[in-house]
Amino acid sequence: MAGMTMNSLLKTRLESFRCCANDVIHFKLVRQKSDLEDDSTTFHPDMTHQLFGEQESIFGYKDLVVEMFYSASRLTTYVNMQYFEKISPNKFDGIEPDNVMETIAKEMPPGFVTNKDEFTRLLPKDASFKPYGEMLHSYKISKGNDLRNFEIYHTDLETPGFREYHERLQTFILFFIDGASFIDVDDSRWHFYLLFEKYKVNENPMHAIAGYMTVYNYYAYPEKKRPRVSQVLILPPFQKQGHGAELLQTFYNTCYSRSEIKDITVEDPSENFQRVRDYVDARNCMDLASFQSDKLQLGFSDNMVQDAKNKLKLSKRQTRRIYEILRLKATNVNDKEQYRSYRLDVKKRLNAPFQKNGRDNKKLEKVLQPNELSATMNSWPLEQRHAYLEKAYEEFEEQYKLVIDRLEKYH
Repeated sequence: MAGMTMNSLLKTRLESFRCCANDVIHFKLVRQKSDLEDDSTTFHPDMTHQLFGEQESIFGYKDLVVEMFYSASRLTTYVNMQYFEKISPNKFDGIEPDNVMETIAKEMPPGFVTNKDEFTRLLPKDASFKPYGEMLHSYKISKGNDLRNFEIYHTDLETPGFREYHERLQTFILFFIDGASFIDVDDSRWHFYLLFEKYKVNENPMHAIAGYMTVYNYYAYPEKKRPRVSQVLILPPFQKQGHGAELLQTFYNTCYSRSEIKDITVEDPSENFQRVRDYVDARNCMDLASFQSDKLQLGFSDNMVQDAKNKLKLSKRQTRRIYEILRLKATNVNDKEQYRSYRLDVKKRLNAPFQKNGRDNKKLEKVLQPNELSATMNSWPLEQRHAYLEKAYEEFEEQYKLVIDRLEKYH
């Protein structure tokens, strides 16, 4: 009993040195010296499992704070840590604390500083920063009583200085995009769309990074291209302001007149980005004749596929999804027959024996080949199959309603 009590006490004491990495990492985009002590400019990572394991925990410290500060324009980077107490291996049977700085340093490009005074001395260099590449689009948004200006630029890895800048910028994805990995900077088929807020200091224009998107140009036989949106990140201080839609639409606008582009795809989109994509695609399709309310009620058509492909570069799969969103928007759910017709139309797609939509049967497709999946679904008892279809339908309708709500606010 005494041994068990001692073990319990040791475990309790050890746990007091464990903290959540998501809580103790403090990010800042620093525009001026006063931001360093302003808690309102601090934001935290969405995830840290890519650095600190599935538990997203750091062991060995009490009251730990890890500071990861970036100058808002050049992304000059400062990384350091402070704590109230550090575990002593002499007192805890040789148990060592996690080497936090080493773990982070492995993912950071060379050149970051660990001295805050040095970081502060470097801040004025941001005044001479100019965005990389060509400006494609500018727009304004209102926040409170302020009208804020934003600009979107397109660049590639051949632009002088951009490789080094991108190395610093992409460190954010480890903390905000699940399963993200750094891209191959030796591949010229990568293109970048950078979002900056433009503001003034003493009447001098400044640009602060707000987000970015990467696009890879795949080859499509025989002479076409198929650009794929890979990574999209709007940094937390700028989220839920409509920037993701502006970034995506700006990229779309560069593709519409290019005959060599077959269609535009997206690499494994997160739920949040899928909503942004659906919103932008639905907003664009609403202007096409084949997607007007009277046509939607007649069902999915080849005209829709051709219209969306020729004018908007949408794939057939995404076009079908947009059709379902817009048909639901045009459906009177209080009209039992009209709503029933819509539900049956969606369930008919879900019931197709060979699903190629990885999102429809995501869990099963992780362990089954397509033919096995089809055989499995066909072997289900009728009641089980109906339950699956109903649940899948409800999940889609819930996703679609979020897009429709945003469309209605837009209009």
